[in-house]
Amino acid sequence: MLGFSLQALARPIERILAIGCHADDIEIGCGGTILALTRAAPGLSATWVVLAAPGARAAEARASGEAFLASAGAADVRVHEFRDGFLPYVGGEVKDIFEGLKDVRPDLVFTHTRHDLHQDHRLACELTWNTFRDHAILEYEIPKYDGDLGSPNVFVPLDESMVEDKLRLLRDHYPSQHGKHWFDDELFRGLLRLRGMESATRYAEAFTCRKLTLGIAG
Repeated sequence: MLGFSLQALARPIERILAIGCHADDIEIGCGGTILALTRAAPGLSATWVVLAAPGARAAEARASGEAFLASAGAADVRVHEFRDGFLPYVGGEVKDIFEGLKDVRPDLVFTHTRHDLHQDHRLACELTWNTFRDHAILEYEIPKYDGDLGSPNVFVPLDESMVEDKLRLLRDHYPSQHGKHWFDDELFRGLLRLRGMESATRYAEAFTCRKLTLGIAG
């Protein structure tokens, strides 16, 4: 399989933006990729936005975001407390949050995928594309009861140590989720292994890329 390196781009990635509806979405969907990016490029600036983390979950989301971005050159963790499951019904207020993200000027944006069956996730994706119309956007996946995993077309291989770090940080920072049937290492590792198999490696996080421009030197 032909591979491309983010480090070999004509214009280096200096700023990334990660958007998640709920506490733990970013970590589950693209936490390993963000760990790899920030460790490979310590000067990277990263903005981490969680939209729906009300009450006690706000502290978990903030601590986790700071831990995942520990290697970033500059880290900005923004946690909002919209009600889980109700984002489409307060869409105007959520859009205001996205309008405020334009100043980030990201080179790469991580967000939910368009065909996610969770209504909050779909809105976040829609507003991401409305807000960042000329940016590189990677849509990440969230395993859940709905069984709506799609066919992603971009894969980021992760080595064993990166997988372990991702799983450990998830366990450490989300005690409120322990005991839920979907929150365990076996599920998260299983999805990483499946996407690794599909990309001819051991473990990988997978994304959907809807637009990509390839330049040819000369």
